[in-house]
Amino acid sequence: MNTSPAPTQERLETRIRQVQEATRGISEQYPRSYIRQCIDQDRFPEEMWKALGEYGLLGLSVPEHFGGSGGGVVEIVALAEALALGGVPTLFLVVTGLGRVPIVRHGTPEQIKKFVTPTCDGSVKLCFAITEPNAGTNSFNMNSLATRDGDDWVLNGQKVFISGARDADIMLVIARTQKPSEVKHRTDGMSLFVVDMKTPGITLQQLNIQVETAERQYMVFFDNVRLPADALIGEAGKGAKLMFEGLNSERLLAAAAALGIGDYALGKAVAYAQDRKPFGKPIGSYQALQHRMALAKAELEAARLMTYSAAERFDAGEDAGAHANMAKLLASRAAVAAVEAAIQTHGGYAFDRDYDVVTLWPMVRLMEIAPINNEMLMNYIGEHVLGLPKSY
Repeated sequence: MNTSPAPTQERLETRIRQVQEATRGISEQYPRSYIRQCIDQDRFPEEMWKALGEYGLLGLSVPEHFGGSGGGVVEIVALAEALALGGVPTLFLVVTGLGRVPIVRHGTPEQIKKFVTPTCDGSVKLCFAITEPNAGTNSFNMNSLATRDGDDWVLNGQKVFISGARDADIMLVIARTQKPSEVKHRTDGMSLFVVDMKTPGITLQQLNIQVETAERQYMVFFDNVRLPADALIGEAGKGAKLMFEGLNSERLLAAAAALGIGDYALGKAVAYAQDRKPFGKPIGSYQALQHRMALAKAELEAARLMTYSAAERFDAGEDAGAHANMAKLLASRAAVAAVEAAIQTHGGYAFDRDYDVVTLWPMVRLMEIAPINNEMLMNYIGEHVLGLPKSY
């Protein structure tokens, strides 16, 4: 019986392995203690970000003729997972990865060179803004409005839960260019803009979000922010489709980060369970703990297969929406189970910050809610995959 991997699977594994090996050099140079220091000091992990650029890792998924390192979503997903597996997950990679997708796919060559190319070496940071206080998950109900003024646009409105807004140089903003009352279908009248964060009229308000990440969350206010004509990506009013292309990649990047954190936590649990012997033998020999960790590992591996299958579909130009949603759903649930297994294994010591276990829980628990909550993912699967009636 031939048990060797099929050529396609072998190529996928090679793509993933090459990224993971390159990333290992970064996470060894900038380990978990480095990220925790950045978190405590409330500063962006600038040194690590620049190193990712120097290694060419930030350029993954961007074509080489635009200054990137080539590859596709598979490669940048592998990067997100590898960083998290090394204990140094970064939300900024998630927002950068999703923000570049619509620009690369639908921007002009000049826009790609201006907005995407500088992100490949880390000299320019890109974040993403879609969520609004009153719209929440219903992005079509957003109120931010960009109106024409000659060749320019004038943007007004506000966004919330914007990761890394303080540290970004540019921001991909989704806003209405027509009010909901002016369009026939709710997906019409939405547009994508790249906003220079130094533009007058932008105000940031940091939110008191208790998640252990180096990137803080912000409320962003736009007050008569003037945007040049080349800030518009694609066609005005046709930005909804472009937005979802980016959101599918965001879900895969979030899934990858969850997988990495889950395996990182599980590794800590296994090491502790091998060493801890309150009754004379390792607690890892107790089925109550062993089975919990074994199940978490199995669920992580299943979610990993779905995540990379979806990334392959995305790179092949196929509709990856259903698979991306399933991947994020499964990965976030598996990661939570893995971190909770690590907490249970460590017992009371899990809540000692010096053991760095409970510090992992808020981020993986957040991933059941963001970038989109798991209930909405199941709604999508129910309606668009199973063909059930719409539930909301």
